[in-house]
Amino acid sequence: MAAKLKKGSLVKVVEDKLANSLEAKSSDTRFPDYLFESKGLILEVSGDYALIQFYVATPNIWLNIDSLEPAA
Repeated sequence: MAAKLKKGSLVKVVEDKLANSLEAKSSDTRFPDYLFESKGLILEVSGDYALIQFYVATPNIWLNIDSLEPAA
């Protein structure tokens, strides 16, 4: 899947994959609804992580590429 996701791709966060991720286990697991209900734009990719910009007034967020899927 990582090959499909690159800078400029529109993505959606997969809730089940994020809930079971290292990121979820190391921080607050109450993720905001916008993560799962809206699309995000990949601004940058570094290793297994992508910097995502959502179209709401929030900071950009680094997420593991395994937690993402291409937006339809």
